Amino acid sequence: MRSELIFQTPYWFLIFCIAAGLLYAFLLYQPTASWGKKWNYILAAFRGITVALICFLLLSPLVRKTETSVDKAKIVFAIDDSESVGAYGKAVMKDVAEATGQLNASGFEVSMETLSGTSKTQPDSIRFDKNKTDLTGMLQSIRSNFEGRNLTEVILVSDGIVNQGVSPAYNNFPFKVSPLAVGDTVPDLDIRIKDVVNNRIAYLGNEFPIRAEIAANGLAGKATTVTLKQNGRVIQSQNVAIDRPDFFKAIDFKATSAQKGVQHFTLEIGQVSGETSKRNNRRDVYIDIIDGKQKVLIMALAPHPDIKSLRSVIEANENYELDINILSISTNVPAATKPYDLVILHQIPNVLGLGNAQIRRFIDAKTPLFFILGNQSAVPLANSLNRSLTINTSNNQLDKVTARFNPAFQQLNFDTESLKLLERLPPLSVPFGEYNLSSGTETILYQKVGTLNTSKPLLVLNTSGDHKVAVLAGEGLWQWRQEEFAQTNKQEVVDNLFQKLIQILSLREDKRKFRVYPTNNEFEAGEQVTFQTEIYNDIYEPIFGQEVKLDITDEKGKTKQFTYTHSSESPRFNMTGLQEGVYRYMASTALRAGQERSAGQFIVKNVDLEMNNTTADFGMLRELAGRSGGELLKPSSLASYVQKLKSERPADRLDSSEEMVELIYMKWLFFLLILLLGAEWGLRKYHGGY
Repeated sequence: MRSELIFQTPYWFLIFCIAAGLLYAFLLYQPTASWGKKWNYILAAFRGITVALICFLLLSPLVRKTETSVDKAKIVFAIDDSESVGAYGKAVMKDVAEATGQLNASGFEVSMETLSGTSKTQPDSIRFDKNKTDLTGMLQSIRSNFEGRNLTEVILVSDGIVNQGVSPAYNNFPFKVSPLAVGDTVPDLDIRIKDVVNNRIAYLGNEFPIRAEIAANGLAGKATTVTLKQNGRVIQSQNVAIDRPDFFKAIDFKATSAQKGVQHFTLEIGQVSGETSKRNNRRDVYIDIIDGKQKVLIMALAPHPDIKSLRSVIEANENYELDINILSISTNVPAATKPYDLVILHQIPNVLGLGNAQIRRFIDAKTPLFFILGNQSAVPLANSLNRSLTINTSNNQLDKVTARFNPAFQQLNFDTESLKLLERLPPLSVPFGEYNLSSGTETILYQKVGTLNTSKPLLVLNTSGDHKVAVLAGEGLWQWRQEEFAQTNKQEVVDNLFQKLIQILSLREDKRKFRVYPTNNEFEAGEQVTFQTEIYNDIYEPIFGQEVKLDITDEKGKTKQFTYTHSSESPRFNMTGLQEGVYRYMASTALRAGQERSAGQFIVKNVDLEMNNTTADFGMLRELAGRSGGELLKPSSLASYVQKLKSERPADRLDSSEEMVELIYMKWLFFLLILLLGAEWGLRKYHGGY
């Protein structure tokens, strides 16, 4: 390391520092002291050096430190320790160990990396047991670990099979990659389930598809059966005739479920004589069966074109289940106890009194309501029930108004430009009078009378509190959709407006004070399963310190019990050792209001990608070598390639780092000053000075 002193002021300022030290020492030790002339000079020197040094530090001099290091040429052996490499990889580990020793002896710095990102020192300690191969991820990790280092070559021991991530042949790396190709490029005699295509979510009682993609090599002329099972029960079977050596076929199954929650299905291929492996003849499928359709009720006074328009808007989203009740036709009023997520009231309350009493029950149940007023609406009663918009009208007069979007409305994302179309649509019939908004209500659409913009609301929304309400002050929605189609050949603007309004009204809000849930819905076997815990007080502030009991139950009904304390430092709880399957959990804790519970489920999957394909891909390795400037190696050529690396060994790289610091920050100067002042003070006291 080399150090250099740099001045930020002219050099001749040192004269003032020395002069200050001499002057200070002269004035302090000018009289002849009792300790004699010799000690007087020594003490004056201590004081003068100290003062001069302090003055020098006040000039803020800098020290530039330059450190030079030797960065040896580095070689990394990247080992694909997946199952498909298996015995082929173990067979070359002895050659790799010898190559590592020779390269180390010749001055290279050699290291070894695996798919998991861990460095190995002994090749014979590598277990080829990984169930998936991400070669790009491994090479990217090497690039990150050796960023800025003198990495000259990566020798990749692999069979070229990639079943996770993208192929490394499509990436550029700042180092040469020389693949050491191992494995067998001749396809095994095998039939397997190559892939499964299915929906992750299906609705209760609905039929849903499961597609099995079957592939076979070298088994032409043979036949087998593909079976879909649930809990050991055969749901459906299909026969498969293998009619060519390179066989592929997609087989479709249909299944239903009458149970909610994650359901475990199994696809199995019957054994075929001559195949090399049975592990890839079975695949597990997990589908979450939900009764999650949001229930919407349209309750109307009488048949009206608006009802059909609303039905089209709602049924465009398959997540909604719609009921329609026309009170003038059917006197069977739906029960308020049915768990509707939204009730649309068309001309209810009304002057005929039909359905008016039912509204109060919906309000008491805190069911979100969407009021649409019409010429039969009882406006005074609607004012008292909707709690969002009050219309003071007389003589039941009506007005014809068009709509104008309120750009200040930010609760939903709308395209302001496209909503200008509303001003060109037919007018709606609205009550004529004075309009007043209650606290927390926002205006989505204003009324426009002819060309005059007014501040009267036409469509309002109130999501404050625990009861969501919207009010459309007029009827004639069907004319809007009809006219929009006539102008644009589409029905997007009006439909998008009311779809988003219905969505925010029907959205279920989670008001639980205790929540425990897994950080993922699916985990891999052997992976750590993590639960997140949230606990709130009455005003929904997070609280900590509660003891949480967690029960985990597998598909066989066996339960494991855990207990942990929720804290701000560790709001997560981790567990390991769960085998493949569907697990249900129940968490509980004691709060001031009583015992709170949170339940759910998650999946642990055995991801066995390696057995889907065991045929080595040397073509990909050759392309990777050519793209990066390396060479494709065979196990027999590894020794000669090592000799080539030794004879063409690149020069080591000299790296230098420079650091600039102020001299005043060096600790040794502080102790030097303390030593000088302490020595002076001690000698003065020793000789009787003060």
